Amino acid sequence: MITLENVHKAFGSKHVLQGVNLTIEKGTSMVIIGGSGTGKSVMLKSVLGLVTPDSGQITVDGNDVQKGDRDAFLARFGMLFQGGALFDSLPVWQNVAFRLLRGALKRPKHEAREIAIEKLRRVGLKPETADLFPSELSGGMQKRVGLARAIAAEPEIIFFDEPTTGLDPIMAGVINELIREIVTEMGATAMTITHDMSSVRAIADNIAMLHDGVIKWTGPVAQLDTSGDPYLDQFIHGRAEGPIEAVR
Repeated sequence: MITLENVHKAFGSKHVLQGVNLTIEKGTSMVIIGGSGTGKSVMLKSVLGLVTPDSGQITVDGNDVQKGDRDAFLARFGMLFQGGALFDSLPVWQNVAFRLLRGALKRPKHEAREIAIEKLRRVGLKPETADLFPSELSGGMQKRVGLARAIAAEPEIIFFDEPTTGLDPIMAGVINELIREIVTEMGATAMTITHDMSSVRAIADNIAMLHDGVIKWTGPVAQLDTSGDPYLDQFIHGRAEGPIEAVR
């Protein structure tokens, strides 16, 4: 579903992606791990066509992400943002139905509201939540609303950017379980960026380790603890000593 071939991207003298090669099979969940500033977000933005690589090629379902109808292309994606990114001035249901109220995916208002309430129910929120505002919700509830919004338009591909940031361990576990269930139910292709190793183990079918602008290791989650890769081993165990130098 998603292929990156020798992708390079620099911002001035800072070379962020330095030959990324990665394949994400249709209907699978890929989790990208790596330290802060290693280019995970730049890679995600490149897949969405928001950042143009300096060289290399990225395809989604065989089509170059830089070509074709942008609206039709983006309609295939759902996104759960790191900070929730809810609109404070809109009630919850309008946040969830945001894409269904405008643009290529526009639905009648009553229909969009019904879909929003159904998606809220799917993530464990009661219908009365629909008319609240984001400021009236806890962090965990806001994250669930963000997840409901990500799946509202039944996307083929869903991106999760640090889905458990700022949540306590129990709520993080709940969100991880929801993500896994929903991705499986929908048959969607998922790409997740996270530092949370509990999320990695709960969400991933496959894992890719990004460091120094390249994929150092990729493989199934079952091989996570037996990879033998020094970069991966240092990262997943949080060791100060190893090939990855800690910024002091």
